[in-house]
Amino acid sequence: MLLQTLTDHWEIRPLAVFRNGIYPRGEKGWLPAHVPAHWQQLPGLEEHAGKVVYRCQFACDPRRTTEALALAHTSVDRRQTSRIWLRLNGIFYYSRPYLNGVDLGAHEGYFIPNEIEVSDILQAENTLLVEVDCPDERNKLDKTMITGVFSHWDCFDPRANPGGIWLPVELHTSGPARLHHARLLTLACDERAAQLRFDLDVDSAIEAQATLRLHFVPRTFSGETQVIEQRRMLRRGRQELSGLLKLRDPRLWWTHDLGQPDLYDVAIELLLDEQLSDAQRITFGVRTFDLRNWIPHLNGVRFLVKGNNYPPGDMRIATMTPERSARDLELARACHMNLLRVHAHVDHPAFYEAANVAGILLWQDFPLQWLYARHILPEARRQARHMVRLLGSHPCIGVWCMHNEPVVIEDTADESLLSRLRTYWTAFGFSWNRDVLDTQLKEVVEQEDPTRPAVRSSGEVDIPYVRKGTDAHVYFGWYRNYGTLDDAEVMHKRFPANMAFVTEFGAQSFPNLESALKFMPPCLSAADVEHLKERHSFQADIMSNWIAWREAKSLAEMIDMSQDYQIFINRYYIDRLRAHKYRPTGGIVPFLFVDPYPAILWSVVDYWRVPKRSYYALQAAFSPQYAFCLYPPRTYTIGEALQLPLFVVNDARRSFQDAILEARLCDPTGQTLADVRRRVELAADCLPIEADRLRLTPARAGRYALELALSGVEHPVRQVYEIAVRK
Repeated sequence: MLLQTLTDHWEIRPLAVFRNGIYPRGEKGWLPAHVPAHWQQLPGLEEHAGKVVYRCQFACDPRRTTEALALAHTSVDRRQTSRIWLRLNGIFYYSRPYLNGVDLGAHEGYFIPNEIEVSDILQAENTLLVEVDCPDERNKLDKTMITGVFSHWDCFDPRANPGGIWLPVELHTSGPARLHHARLLTLACDERAAQLRFDLDVDSAIEAQATLRLHFVPRTFSGETQVIEQRRMLRRGRQELSGLLKLRDPRLWWTHDLGQPDLYDVAIELLLDEQLSDAQRITFGVRTFDLRNWIPHLNGVRFLVKGNNYPPGDMRIATMTPERSARDLELARACHMNLLRVHAHVDHPAFYEAANVAGILLWQDFPLQWLYARHILPEARRQARHMVRLLGSHPCIGVWCMHNEPVVIEDTADESLLSRLRTYWTAFGFSWNRDVLDTQLKEVVEQEDPTRPAVRSSGEVDIPYVRKGTDAHVYFGWYRNYGTLDDAEVMHKRFPANMAFVTEFGAQSFPNLESALKFMPPCLSAADVEHLKERHSFQADIMSNWIAWREAKSLAEMIDMSQDYQIFINRYYIDRLRAHKYRPTGGIVPFLFVDPYPAILWSVVDYWRVPKRSYYALQAAFSPQYAFCLYPPRTYTIGEALQLPLFVVNDARRSFQDAILEARLCDPTGQTLADVRRRVELAADCLPIEADRLRLTPARAGRYALELALSGVEHPVRQVYEIAVRK
């Protein structure tokens, strides 16, 4: 139970060497600090990496703690003991706290709370010191810190360091038995009953008979509160308590597009002799989720995943708030997304709560990005177990994934032959990271949470007769490692298993002009471009392979060219994947949703949360009722015949009896060549239907336009395909 949050009177001092908690008062070099925050947010530490020490002077509120402290120091009857706990919720990355000169022990892991009993240490006036170390990862191919994208990524400022106390520091109180953590899992459910499993992490100062009391209070609907009790025998020390519960007439949690994301507020109480010793409150939703040959099912209902990759909401993740998280999820919902992939990191706690409420599923990555040293295996196993325990109660989490792209990648902008060959070798040959580290982590997670699918690593290519793949990454049309869209057409036909669940594709684009001008000049010189490449993630040379942005007459024209190409690439993949809905496609997840800092990225929403034009194009492409055309995306010649099949599809759980598809094909002068109107019956969650097929034999060079409109549905769609023809 929360007693006090330590928010004031913090100082920080950068160091070369730690001094085992000995930092006499009066020494120079201390700077004012804010907690929670990252130290690079503080004046004078903007580019610091490595070691710091934090110091906080704080008093205990005598009205709240005097009696507890007296009992802690003098009580003989331990059944009446009040215990005090120091909880450090999140620190990048290594830490060692000292309270009133007492060493409280070392801790590793940025998202794992560190909780220590301080009942015999706490005084009326206190000094808390926290030594923190977060070095830069110099060897990018042999990393040692489990920080994922925060230490190595192509979507962050490479000079950024995440070091700092990024979540609150708190004092908690309990009786003789402390409930450190509680988790609920749904084993099975229907409308009549849900079978749940609970896992409690308890520390007891005594041997005692305990009562566990769980209150399931409906949050999003009217209903009775259900109270469930169980008895347990506690031994002294740290222990885990697990058991099964039955919840009557549960209201199920659904994604926003399938139903209502109904939630319960669950109060879990631990009582000794009918006296409350400790309690926790968690948000919980009753639901099941599984992947059947990569086809997702929520509560037994098949559906198509349409989502995006979610980076840390801000490169400085400590600055994220419930309001900012809720705004991001609102943008995702408005874009018809039902899943976000939490890309190679564990996010701010507020984000998971917001996803529960929004009805957005999460594909949760463990914070491993590219390659790591072999000696991290034991620590990675420990942290994977903590991640699953920490986040497992959230109904929004559907999938655990252990690693993003365990292949040789140091700099994605490096497309040299040597770099490409090294990447190919680890992708198709043996990789210790994938074949040993990730395999073991998957086993750990499956043992800890049997209710969710676990993926060994993201981006494993399916190789027939050699290795089954996982979710696919397809950057044809951007990285030369992959190739052109002609190569993509070959891959779709010859290796269709790689279309089952796609979690990365896309192209970079500039943000809108007003946002772009916040971090770049209106006219880009060669030096400006180099700065954007070094500090704002711009892959200028790669973009030049696909569009002539350097020939643009203005920044506004560059922006339009880049966003047009991004729209084209995103729609190219989405159209083909929607055409293969459930045969075999179960998920469509492009890269990237939002910018975590001012940058030129694959995102459709910029850092200031201004949607690009590509956001609205993605919104149309993800529409539950959708009309589209499939044809090879290349330049045609005069007289070359072209087939234009027209498809409609419905992902909603309701049918539409009188949908109207309209198509108009125009030549480069605007003259109508074909005009079609078809009534189409769309069954609920139907497969794609070929409603018509146009044929074009161009007689002149230029750009032909195919206009499609779908009406008589819940979400009308209107879009234009341009077909280039040369002599």
